[in-house]
Amino acid sequence: MKITIKAKNTQVTEPLTDYINKRFAKLEKYFVDANLNVTVTLVVEKGLHRTEAMIPLNRYILRAEDETNDMYASIDGVVDKLERQIRKYKTKINRKSKVQTINEVPSDAPATAEEDGKVIKTKTFVVKPMDEEEAIMQMELLEHDFFVFLNADTNSINVVYKRKDNQYGLIQPTLD
Repeated sequence: MKITIKAKNTQVTEPLTDYINKRFAKLEKYFVDANLNVTVTLVVEKGLHRTEAMIPLNRYILRAEDETNDMYASIDGVVDKLERQIRKYKTKINRKSKVQTINEVPSDAPATAEEDGKVIKTKTFVVKPMDEEEAIMQMELLEHDFFVFLNADTNSINVVYKRKDNQYGLIQPTLD
């Protein structure tokens, strides 16, 4: 596993490099082909330490990001997220009976609902025509990260969502 470390607004120190190499070495046990290129980016902005990691695999790209007040904790969070994604990737590959690129996950690894990929709850609700601003206000009142609504202007189902930068996004589906 080849690890490339990039930094923005910070210096990559020897102890930090050693820690990254040690933590990411934990992921090598999952791969048959240990000739992977991992890119780890360390960013410090507004007093927060963010770690981003990307591992390109066959048709998939495993990507994780974590932001905390401590760079070492961010690295730990990213490795944990990647490990969950690897298990999920392995499950998909096994289901499709394709050539495996990931070794067997240890039997002590807990199975989660996330790996199953099944719908575990269905919710129905009446959509009320409203504009984007009203939908955002409703989403904030419910303390949700997204809100599905009937756009009064376009008479179509839309979704508003809260982005990581505390701005809002709007999804407007269209048919081909």
